[in-house]
Amino acid sequence: MANNGPVHPHRHWQYVWIPLIGAAVWFGMLWAMLIVWLAQGRPRYVSQEGSIAYISDIGASGLKPLFIVGCAITALSFFLSLVVERFFRHTGRLVGHLRRRETVFGILAMLGSFIGGLGLLLLSIFDTKRYKSEHRAFLLVFIIGVALSAIFTILEYRWLSRDFAEARKLRYAYVAKAVIALILICLAIAFGITLYHSNNAGAVLEWIIAFGFTFYLLTFFYDLRLSKGVADGELTREKLREHPSLAQGRV
Repeated sequence: MANNGPVHPHRHWQYVWIPLIGAAVWFGMLWAMLIVWLAQGRPRYVSQEGSIAYISDIGASGLKPLFIVGCAITALSFFLSLVVERFFRHTGRLVGHLRRRETVFGILAMLGSFIGGLGLLLLSIFDTKRYKSEHRAFLLVFIIGVALSAIFTILEYRWLSRDFAEARKLRYAYVAKAVIALILICLAIAFGITLYHSNNAGAVLEWIIAFGFTFYLLTFFYDLRLSKGVADGELTREKLREHPSLAQGRV
């Protein structure tokens, strides 16, 4: 196999840190908020309705700066992970798109991540104590944005894996995303129902969904790591059309 340029086995580490940092910050922020609430004796916040505090209840208190910074970093890393992945498919460091539909799905996935990330940032700024209706609206934007991004990403990967039957790692990627996204979407629907009928159940579901989102972010570490040892232009659409076997062993 001929390369268009030198192979840099460790260059992928410049990019896999993006989803890793986002996942670590998100996970750490959640644990910090939960530990503080428990350490303080499970106080009942002004915005809190049940006995179990929502993440947003804690985030509307003295930990609001942590909540905003954590959400901002997570939102940015989520969006950038999809941007880098799309860029790598364009430059041939990841398996390129052979058809327009995969490109469309990739762009829609990026748009969904941007909308979801923006919703996450805004819901942290417009806290539930002072801006309850706005907070819930941005929470809905976050959930819908992430769900749409996940659906389009899964569809993109599904079509790519069909184009390259031997690309087992691509199938692993979309199956993992599909399983995690399906679980989180089902939990989000249940959360939406309990939000108005059972505050404690809703709070528990919110914590589970939030921690579960960490695993979805980590799937992008796997995706970007597939660029390890691949030179620019090696897996472009043109080369793959001429030599489909190039994908074998690379994905």
